[in-house]
Amino acid sequence: MNEQREMLEGLGLNWEVSKEPIQTVSGIEIPDKIAIMRTDTEKVLGIHGPNYDPYQNHELMELLHQIGGKTGLEVHSGGSFKGGAKIWFQLKSDNLSLNGDTIEGYLSGFNSFDGSSGLGLGNSTKTVSCENAWWAAYREVQTKLRHSTSMRSKIEEMLAHVDIVLHQEQKLFREIVMLSETAMTHTQKDLVTCLLFNLDREEYLNESELSTRKKNQLTDFRTDLRTELAHKGDNLWGLFSGVTRYTTHTMKTTDNSEGKMFGQTGVRERRIFKELVEMV
Repeated sequence: MNEQREMLEGLGLNWEVSKEPIQTVSGIEIPDKIAIMRTDTEKVLGIHGPNYDPYQNHELMELLHQIGGKTGLEVHSGGSFKGGAKIWFQLKSDNLSLNGDTIEGYLSGFNSFDGSSGLGLGNSTKTVSCENAWWAAYREVQTKLRHSTSMRSKIEEMLAHVDIVLHQEQKLFREIVMLSETAMTHTQKDLVTCLLFNLDREEYLNESELSTRKKNQLTDFRTDLRTELAHKGDNLWGLFSGVTRYTTHTMKTTDNSEGKMFGQTGVRERRIFKELVEMV
């Protein structure tokens, strides 16, 4: 247990939350609502209904310990966003060697206290040569739990499905290989650009009428795409790598991990990958 506490400390997650009643400034209690508060900083992380049951960080670490015992995987990294409102972690899994490059696989998990996600497990990858990261979607409903009083009774069910997540990683690797073996067309490149920047066909064809900001974003993406295609070839994996290079390194001047894990950036990446796989 001390080892788990030390790991929580190292990840910046060695704290707990409490359920607190909410009241108006004049002292009137608001019924059917509770605040989730970090006990060390007294920061309110979320407002929920009375049946919301937080999954504490030390419980999360114990779950990771059980996953490690079942799979042999070790905790690789973890952290939080927005002062602890959103929690993430990674256990190191397999690698894929592809054309002289290495794609690192991770069993990744999420938890939150602000209601943005339940407790869940999924897959993520990082390409060593370019440090492009991508967080794949939850593949199985059995590996995602809502915060409720019954969730702890379902943890064993979640553990029973960890192997499915690891099998999905191998499927993900096979899909990446297929993308790398499929030549890219101009039509596919245009489609991916429209999906990434949420443009319809007419807007894309009339690029001169776009805002200066949008034009600059398109220029940056095309620069990143040329870099990836030069390294990986004119194939669909090179095209998708252009997307993840842009979202990882260029899209924001600050770290974009939160958007890739929890936000619309990740949603668009996952849709683009799915569309490309369906084209193979």
